[in-house]
Amino acid sequence: VKHLSVEGQLEFTSILFVPKRAPFDLYEPKKKNSGHIKLYVRRVFIMDNCEDLIPEWLTFVKGVVDSEDLPLNISRETLQQNKILKVIKKNIVKKCIELFGEIAENADDFTKFYEQFSKNIKLGIHEDSANRAKLAELLRYHSTKSGDEMTSLKDYISRMPESQKDIYYITGESKKAVETSPFIERCKKRNYEVLFMVDPIDEYAVQQLKEYDGKKLVSVTKEGLKFDETEEEKKAFEELKSEFEPLCTLMKEILGDKVEKAVVSERVTESPCCLVTGEYGWSANMERIMRAQALRDNSMSSYMSSKKTMEVNPKHSIMKELKAKAAADKGDKTVKDLVHLLFETSLLTSGFTLEEPATFASRIHRMIKLGLSIEEDEEEGDALEDLPPLEEDGDGAEGSKMEEVD
Repeated sequence: VKHLSVEGQLEFTSILFVPKRAPFDLYEPKKKNSGHIKLYVRRVFIMDNCEDLIPEWLTFVKGVVDSEDLPLNISRETLQQNKILKVIKKNIVKKCIELFGEIAENADDFTKFYEQFSKNIKLGIHEDSANRAKLAELLRYHSTKSGDEMTSLKDYISRMPESQKDIYYITGESKKAVETSPFIERCKKRNYEVLFMVDPIDEYAVQQLKEYDGKKLVSVTKEGLKFDETEEEKKAFEELKSEFEPLCTLMKEILGDKVEKAVVSERVTESPCCLVTGEYGWSANMERIMRAQALRDNSMSSYMSSKKTMEVNPKHSIMKELKAKAAADKGDKTVKDLVHLLFETSLLTSGFTLEEPATFASRIHRMIKLGLSIEEDEEEGDALEDLPPLEEDGDGAEGSKMEEVD
């Protein structure tokens, strides 16, 4: 509860109250009792739900405002044009943020408050540009180093190693999915902390919150992720790049329009490959959220869904073997099949959805057959003409490689 009295150019007194639990219909669009601030003028009750007194993201705050300056013979029309109301609104928002700051001093209370109203704070970051920096102080996220506790952006910066320039984050469906994501492998290796943003509204909030305390927020799932490297590392990377260029070109040819380009990756260390999205388009998670909209517009998704870039890990045994196979015979059916399979598995690990799950399943089934050394029936071979049968090498290298993919 916060009690305030403002004097100066205008006078008003107010009581603001933050409930312990969010009402079940908090996010209903424009419900009848929206805006829980009751307006009085010189102790005379005027309005039950004065929407102009509080922004939409603060609708969970209840309260009473008593103004000395508003005219008594008031109607809705004159209220809407009244400048005094705007000043009162500005003061109320300021005091609400102060109140949240006071709650944040007690960790247990703030955990309960954040559980109930974190969406509202993130909505505030999206909508309220004037108070964005203050609201960013209240954000809490799980991260690669925070364990079960949530960490604030301030604590994140205090833990940053000297070589780290930006704040890294990853968006995804759940904490479990992002913890094992191939995108954070390099950051983990360099001891950089990555924030897990798993709430759908985070996608919108982070588009507005470009930086915090002078540090840029960088998504690890998008293009343009750069790390500081020594000259030796840069030289070694350039050598690998030129070595793998023929394979990247071949992969782009095989996959066609499915990917914009195939390049050697700096971000994956353990997975064979991953799919990254353009820096300014939708991320894989945002694409999933937009697909789930009931009233979505397909024309928008055609230009906003970003072009995918296939990033390959040159140090992975699968990629090395694939490069040798492609160099030996570019038209090898096995290579084509494997490239498609790698693309589809990296679609899944990168957070996208498969467009043709049945084709993917039949590829996997054939891998299993290969692993169990079952010969393909001739009839099945006819049925699956579009998926050329995998050829097994005499030296058994291919078999072991399949098991690795499995």
